[in-house]
Amino acid sequence: MRSDRLSGMDATTTGGLMGFARKMFLGVCFVALLMAGVRMKARTTEDVGQKEVAAFNKRYVELHLKMDTPGILALWAEDGVDLMPGDAAMIGRKKISAWVEDIVAKMPGYKVTKQEMEFHDIQVCGDWASEWAMEHQVVQPPEGKPPIESYGKMALVLHREADGEWKVKQEMWNGAPKP
Repeated sequence: MRSDRLSGMDATTTGGLMGFARKMFLGVCFVALLMAGVRMKARTTEDVGQKEVAAFNKRYVELHLKMDTPGILALWAEDGVDLMPGDAAMIGRKKISAWVEDIVAKMPGYKVTKQEMEFHDIQVCGDWASEWAMEHQVVQPPEGKPPIESYGKMALVLHREADGEWKVKQEMWNGAPKP
């Protein structure tokens, strides 16, 4: 049995420590690679969610421009909540639908001629997303009356439903000054 005079360890002990150190190093490398893979998958999932929300936003704007009330309301979750200034919270798609349909009924012949929404800070975490937007809308009343131009800001909370579709879970809107 050979002895290491400086450490007082024999060759068997030294070989055992080297093997243990090698195994520890490989184990640490494996865990690091595994964690990197999990982070890459999470980032890829987040990127997919961002793209899905961007597609939702595009459709949301298009439906407003077309004044497609049923299409817009179909983007709401059954238990969605709408918070409009000066009104009580509207809870549920049925209540929100009745409110929107009442407004549309009071505006026969009006046409949305411009609908812009600039979305910011899209955050996706699993099946939930949040964002805020600046809005600019121009509505043309009938009979040559002057157009109505409005600006607003809104916050949206979206949820990916069981069928994979994103729905508005909560919306808060209020007026904004002209930029």
